[in-house]
Amino acid sequence: MDITKFVIGHRESALLLGDYNTYREQLSRRLRTVRKKLGRATAKSAKYATKAPVTAEEIGRDIEFLHLLLLTSERAWAHAMAMKASHAEDNADKNITGSTRSHIISRLHKALQGAEQTAALLSDAASKATGADILEAKAYAYSLAGAQDFEKQTEGIKRGDAPVERWISCLTNYSAARVIYCALLKSTKTDLFKDVLAGTTDPSIRYAAYQHRIPRTVGVSAVAQKFFPRDEPGLLEAVEKLDATALKEEETAPSGSTITWRNRTANIVDAAIGQALVSVDVVSSKLDEVIGTSSSPKDSAAAYDDILISSQDAVDSTRRAIEELEKEGVDEGDSRMQDLRVTSLAVNYSLVSWRVGRNRVLIGPDDGLTFPLTSTQKPKRPRQDGKEPTEREEPTGRKLARLRERVALYDAILQSIDSIKELRGAVRDAGFLTELDGQRTYFQALKCLNIAHSHAFLSRPKEALALCNRALSLSSQAVSAPRPSSPPSKAPRLVVSSAQAEALNARLENLTSHYRGLVTLFQLSANSDAAAKAHLTNAAPVVERLNEYPTSGTVDLKNLVTWPPKLKPVPVKPLFLDVAWNYIEYPGHAKTIPEPKVEKTQGEETKADESKPAKKGWFGFGR
Repeated sequence: MDITKFVIGHRESALLLGDYNTYREQLSRRLRTVRKKLGRATAKSAKYATKAPVTAEEIGRDIEFLHLLLLTSERAWAHAMAMKASHAEDNADKNITGSTRSHIISRLHKALQGAEQTAALLSDAASKATGADILEAKAYAYSLAGAQDFEKQTEGIKRGDAPVERWISCLTNYSAARVIYCALLKSTKTDLFKDVLAGTTDPSIRYAAYQHRIPRTVGVSAVAQKFFPRDEPGLLEAVEKLDATALKEEETAPSGSTITWRNRTANIVDAAIGQALVSVDVVSSKLDEVIGTSSSPKDSAAAYDDILISSQDAVDSTRRAIEELEKEGVDEGDSRMQDLRVTSLAVNYSLVSWRVGRNRVLIGPDDGLTFPLTSTQKPKRPRQDGKEPTEREEPTGRKLARLRERVALYDAILQSIDSIKELRGAVRDAGFLTELDGQRTYFQALKCLNIAHSHAFLSRPKEALALCNRALSLSSQAVSAPRPSSPPSKAPRLVVSSAQAEALNARLENLTSHYRGLVTLFQLSANSDAAAKAHLTNAAPVVERLNEYPTSGTVDLKNLVTWPPKLKPVPVKPLFLDVAWNYIEYPGHAKTIPEPKVEKTQGEETKADESKPAKKGWFGFGR
């Protein structure tokens, strides 16, 4: 039936456009429409007659009967809130007294009656409501009862000897609503219940607990578990059926524990801070498991969302505790304020550290030290000739787009590091600032490196060389800078290891030499082309530059050789003639004796000539 979604949805949609009076007017129009639809509206010319109360069978038959009850309660609640808001605008410095206060309480009482009637009808089996629906209705009723008790006490007795027991009823109702909403949140995983708890329930419990003289070191969950109405028939069983640990969770939350920040230990003076820190520890262990198994950067980055939310809760809890002490006029030298300042610096640094780690995961596994090229996707349709489509190189525009995304992430990291320096108490720690500067130079060098890649893709070696040289100087500072101890976690955070800094420095040294060589080649090519275009006499001809490839793509055909030729030495290989070999007898070499020629007789020559056939025709081909 989604009772909470129905109520909160109407409140948010109306308050976004106007105030509580606007909400009340919208509810009146909606109520008129529902009554006409159900046949329960009074005609204009007819006399008003009391309608029969809504039954459980009617709710089971048509959900609009449930909406009728909820809208009636909400209209009464909106009327009370509108009167409070109007008084706050006109008489902000005065308390609400007299008939106005009585009217507000009576409107809240009417809203509570409608909510209790809704919960009683849904408890009947004829309404076809589930256990979660019944609990939502009871939580709604308890929250309205807590609001009524809250209004009775906040403007009531103000003397110093006022009994603190007067807040027990308010704490009991709000505690019941909080335990139910927590159980629903854990079972359904719906963020709507989290908004309800953070919006009205938890702040009201905190204020009522303060008025009841409960120390701040006791958390809201502990207060709710203490004042939960366990004697309510069926309520405890229904809550434990939905969530067996609803009244046991956060019992192990540290109360009066400590937090360590750079060899300084501070006490946790607020239980809400301790609970948030416990949540951070639990979520961080789950994050290590996800990082170790996930292969996609986007999935790994999405796993950081929970720990960022928990870290932000710790930061908000610390800030609220500091603001409360400042309102009370507590001096900065007080031990509680000192502990909160240390805790604030620690939790803010942790939040920024996790935020930087998420950006590092999005950049890549090596923090963007390398830039692997990806091939374009093959077309889905096969080629008509039956051949396999070839993978083409990634276009330059896509490369530049990827580099642009990296640079944006580097800028976010640098801004996060700069925000740490602005925290109160960070400026006084010179060693801490030195460590931050070393980590900042590491990411700044990576930013220059990736911008150099973009210039290299656009054939701008001079700009790439300048950026690599700048990155090399920054990485040298990162290598020599002191760094804090790395936390035992697989998930990347702000801390940069010495191995990562040294790998970046070595990579930049190689790239600087590479781009320096490219710049030299470009300069030589430019000088050669300029000399050829100017037809300078000292330009070497092409025949003497055969080992050079024409970078401009054209060859000067007018300067192939030197003409007219000039007398100049030509380097050749030396030639040695061993003439004495034929006349000197060398040891181990026998002298060859020429054989005497035998003169042939005239008859033998005649026979040899006759044995050869006579050639006929031209060239011996015959005719």
